[in-house]
Amino acid sequence: MGLALIQSRALLGLDAPGVIVEVHLANGLPSFTLVGLADVEVKEARERVRAAIVNAGLEFPNNKRITVNLAPADLPKDSGRFDLPIALGILAASGQIDASKLADYEFAGELSLTGALRPVRGALATALALQRLQHSVRLVLPPESAQEAAFVPTIEVFSAVHLLDVVRQFIAHEAPLQPDADPATESGWQRVQAIAAQSQSHALDLREVRGQVQAKRALEIAAAGAHGVLMIGPPGSGKSMLAQRFASLLPAMSDEEALEAAAVASLCGRFSVAQWRRRPFASPHHTASSVALVGGGSPPRPGEISYAHGGALFLDELPEFARSALEALREPLETGRITIVRAAQRAEFPARFQLIAAMNPCPCGYWGSRVRACRCTPDQVARYQARISGPLLDRIDLHVEVAALPPQELLAAPEGESSAAVQQRVAQARERALQRQGQPNHLLQGAQLDAHLQLEPEALAFAHKAAARLGWSARGTHRALKVARTIADLAGSDSIAQSHVAEALQYRRALMQA
Repeated sequence: MGLALIQSRALLGLDAPGVIVEVHLANGLPSFTLVGLADVEVKEARERVRAAIVNAGLEFPNNKRITVNLAPADLPKDSGRFDLPIALGILAASGQIDASKLADYEFAGELSLTGALRPVRGALATALALQRLQHSVRLVLPPESAQEAAFVPTIEVFSAVHLLDVVRQFIAHEAPLQPDADPATESGWQRVQAIAAQSQSHALDLREVRGQVQAKRALEIAAAGAHGVLMIGPPGSGKSMLAQRFASLLPAMSDEEALEAAAVASLCGRFSVAQWRRRPFASPHHTASSVALVGGGSPPRPGEISYAHGGALFLDELPEFARSALEALREPLETGRITIVRAAQRAEFPARFQLIAAMNPCPCGYWGSRVRACRCTPDQVARYQARISGPLLDRIDLHVEVAALPPQELLAAPEGESSAAVQQRVAQARERALQRQGQPNHLLQGAQLDAHLQLEPEALAFAHKAAARLGWSARGTHRALKVARTIADLAGSDSIAQSHVAEALQYRRALMQA
């Protein structure tokens, strides 16, 4: 009897392994069996597909034994993305469409009971995976998903509003459409051209922050060298306000960065055309679990650190996060990737984010404040600050105090420098680093670090003396020198002077010295 093979793809991290939807129609007791390690949403496709085919005015083979196999059998499949290929497989196996015309196409789309196509998660990630694999195929997707996938310029993408739009393209000459088919969907098939959307300016501007010169300087250094920042200060001092404007200081994204960040957002179901080429900014609540931060689940989904890939991850009230959630950040901060391993599958997601963290110095928030007296004991302060482990603190390059300004000083402070002006200096410093070593200063390791620091003799002696006196670890010393390298780049200097090291030392202070 009839047999049809339809090409589709599953999602596994940023990879999109191929899936062959095999449909076989045979004589026997009428049934509809779906096999191939399908999740609950995929198994429910049987009812959606049956109703969609019937309501579209097409013939569903009710008198046949229908077997659908999603190959390979050991690859987990989830979501409703296989509805469309299953429906097309049934129509091809029953002779209503020409199976030979489907060979150069791949399909994904969820079907409504009326036959209309609904968007699927991860369309842009699928297109990006095809580009990296250099596969020359044509993707057929629902309109919203096709608009996402079209951001990958090398992939040929078609959109279809309704199941009938797809059927009309592959109709078998001997099987015309039923006369009661709705003609209103005739224009629903079209090729979607690559979109060249321009980045939009950020609504939040650094000039709105009055005072806080040192904190602004720290954010400029962080943006220029891709460093992490921890801001410590009492409530209302402007920590959150500064962090929310950090993304506006970052340089423009390259094509590859924009595509990878958009692909992760597509996997999360959070992609928006308005956010194209805009640096992502993730700000999870302090009740977020470690799985929410780093990703997980079955099948594995990306977490907030992957959504922030290429942008900033803001953790407000840092000590209030669960210890396990904070400790899970240690490896991604070093490697820029997160690997999620489960019993049945393994997925890897990018996580090259800049950590922007904020915290109060004590439980009441006013330890060391000039505005209000603190009511915490030294033991309470020490226990509160000890919620953040030393290894995690060691991985944050800049620690800066954000002091509360008295009201009269705050109101008299002039308007600050705009984000655009700071971003220009940041972009120039980042470009100097890229031309010199091919990557931001934060990523320098080993021999590269020794080759590109270019410390003047006085600066080297000063750094050795400071590291010995302050008891820094080797990682802490290297991170301070990376910050000094960024400060030198902002100053337009090829070598690191003693003044650059001295400024970098200010950002490696211990919390209890506030």
